[in-house]
Amino acid sequence: MSLPDPRLHTAMQSAVQKILSTVSTASSRLVDALGMLALSATSNAQRQSYMSAQFDLHRKLPVFNTTFATVLNEKVAQELHPRTGSRPLAATDWASLSLVGDSEVEEQVTAHRLGLEIEHECEWELRELDAYIGSLLGIGRADPERNPIRPEILGKALFRAIEAVTTDTAVRKTLSSELGRSLAKAMRPCYSAIVSDFVAQGIQPVGLTVRAAPPAPAASVHGPLTAPGGLHPRAPASAPAADPNHAAQALSAMFGISVPAGLGSSGPGLLSGGFAPTSSFPNTGPGSAAAVAAPPTTASDAHMLEVIRRLAFLASSPGTLDAGSGWSSSASQALAGAGTNSSPGALGAPASGNGGLSGLMAVNLIRAHREELIRASSGALDHMVIDIVASLFDQILSDSKVPPQMARQIARLQLPVLRAALKDVQFFSSRSHPVRRFVNRMASIACAFEDFDEGPGKRFLELVRELVQQVVDGDFDQMSLYESKLRALENFVQEQTRDEAQAHAEAVELLAQKETQLRVQARHAEQMQAVLQSVTLAPEFVRRFLLDTWTHAQVEATWRHGADSEIARRLRGVPRQLILSVLPKGTPAERKQFILALPGLMKTLNEGLALIHWPEERKKAFFGELLPCHAQSLKGQPLTDFEYRQLDTHLQALDRLVVPAAEDVPLAPPSATLAEQADTGFSAEEAAQVGLVEDAAINWDGNVDIDLEQLDSSSGELDINLDGLGPEMAPETPTRGAQLAQYVQAGVAYQMHVEGEWRKVRLNWVSPGRTFFIFSYGKKHQSIVSMTGRMLTKLCETGRFRAFEQAYLIERAVARTRKQLAALTSKA
Repeated sequence: MSLPDPRLHTAMQSAVQKILSTVSTASSRLVDALGMLALSATSNAQRQSYMSAQFDLHRKLPVFNTTFATVLNEKVAQELHPRTGSRPLAATDWASLSLVGDSEVEEQVTAHRLGLEIEHECEWELRELDAYIGSLLGIGRADPERNPIRPEILGKALFRAIEAVTTDTAVRKTLSSELGRSLAKAMRPCYSAIVSDFVAQGIQPVGLTVRAAPPAPAASVHGPLTAPGGLHPRAPASAPAADPNHAAQALSAMFGISVPAGLGSSGPGLLSGGFAPTSSFPNTGPGSAAAVAAPPTTASDAHMLEVIRRLAFLASSPGTLDAGSGWSSSASQALAGAGTNSSPGALGAPASGNGGLSGLMAVNLIRAHREELIRASSGALDHMVIDIVASLFDQILSDSKVPPQMARQIARLQLPVLRAALKDVQFFSSRSHPVRRFVNRMASIACAFEDFDEGPGKRFLELVRELVQQVVDGDFDQMSLYESKLRALENFVQEQTRDEAQAHAEAVELLAQKETQLRVQARHAEQMQAVLQSVTLAPEFVRRFLLDTWTHAQVEATWRHGADSEIARRLRGVPRQLILSVLPKGTPAERKQFILALPGLMKTLNEGLALIHWPEERKKAFFGELLPCHAQSLKGQPLTDFEYRQLDTHLQALDRLVVPAAEDVPLAPPSATLAEQADTGFSAEEAAQVGLVEDAAINWDGNVDIDLEQLDSSSGELDINLDGLGPEMAPETPTRGAQLAQYVQAGVAYQMHVEGEWRKVRLNWVSPGRTFFIFSYGKKHQSIVSMTGRMLTKLCETGRFRAFEQAYLIERAVARTRKQLAALTSKA
């Protein structure tokens, strides 16, 4: 299990608030609904029950809401922090035992019924929510029983709230029945809003989990495969196996090849290099097409597993998979004599034409031992899968984005991957398959490292080598094995992110402090806006200046010099002075007072703007609007006494505003307002310390020459353009455009266009509010680049920032294999 997401508690607080608001609204509406139900009742007893329920709920509605909120918060806290220790059974004596009372049974039954009503109404919303909760909790799967805000928890809180309203059993029954029905409908949009909130925060849902199940007697080992559109998200992993004809036709449609003879239509067969024609697929019975499609026996499946395990084990010795050496002589001899049922030449060096493609970073084991695997397989569908997986690894082992060191580790997984594809052909259509996710994640993390000889890259390579060895030596038929290794990779990324944050401690501390200031400024601006709403006489540009800029200056002065400092007090009085300075002055005394106070006001304004390093051009533009207003104020109609007294009341409230302390402003979910904040107030020294990328450093008017060969100079076929290859090849997350800024994650490589050239950068640190980002680049001597969320979004919008991988490794391999096979089939 990986560590929980740092945003877990803030996300849960926001979700609980939405639930409390929904329950409060539903209970208020129920009071009116009970009155209507009483009028339409068909019996006096029913009418009396509705009227009593309405009276009690209306009278104790605040108690109901308070009790529900208290119990719900307690239950959610218990779910988020479960007790791990337990008292041993030996420490419990008979005196500690007690019978379960009727009240406990009633609570469990009623709460369960309330929870079921909500669950049945919100089934689809809950399934989607469970995926995000699984990601937040770090459990790696969507587990409905671990959801802290699942309907069961709401049912328990509702029962306790109803219990606090009345002691009458009949009234409780009426309230629970009507409230459960009303709330079940209201929770559907509530759960949808919670999911939308998670999406806005950049939280990623966990993928689907495929669990291996023991094959039933006389059933096909091949799982169901959908059409090329992909796996249906609700299809159970342990569903009964489909007809092999359906699986073969789906594979044929996905890869653009003909179905082998005996499994549908006849045709030219598989045409890739090393593929056998359709006629070469042997029948399992004398001339019987039905025999070819017959499901394999348990004995043949066991024999295939034995062959795959033997080959995987013997191929895992050091140097065996090096592309330059092909097969070492010792390994070839060992594999040749490894099985009693094998001929000496079957498992030796690959025959001509089957030795893999030139340029592979490791040997294609499936091509090298295709004949042995074909003999151990059970029919034409298995032969089809073997050849397709071999073609996939041709693409994987020649992919230029995968470092050679990592490609050799992935090559050790060829036979376990083949076994997974033979057992479950959903491997080809489901991106959430654990084996695919494990291989993809290995490749994606490896892309972010420049050096595997020392440092973090070396540690990651050692970890991958150990994990792969555990897969080869373990029971790789079980999907839980791959899930556990995937969690180990995620734990490494989190640990590496913490290590890099410590390595750049000064920059991280400075940026974290700036984000805290922005959060405090946002709260201070909210407080000032609430007061300024009543001040209708001030011009709009003055109001915007006070909210957006002067709050920043006040926060900066408070942080630097303290809330009781002389400069902080002077800056606190500027909003009153600035508003009064633009209002009409009707008497000579008012004009004289204004002229005497104006130099001090201008001095304080310049002093505050200097604190936040406000750009000179913006300062000129602001004063260019302010000075004509000052001149006009000397000629206008003065305020009446009533207007002045009313204004003075609001200005006194403005004078009482103080900058809130950082501890009084809780860490909120990532805010788009903070991420797009432009006035961060970095000095030149601070900007140089963190490598801050500013607007002036980017030539926004210049055209970005997106030279794809420069992005991937060693690739003969670029993976940028995968258009027209089907919806299942589309990336799960954006790889370019403005939306990419919301999905960037630490430990991943990206392409950034800075200083007139493309650079591969690695995201090292993201601030809790996603306001600041730290990237690094370089091999031996790493440099850091930091930027605000606004700058990152702007780079994404203008095409100057994009993902390094435009699709995951296996998705790229599938897309290229489809193109290759489709082209060969069309030529044939």
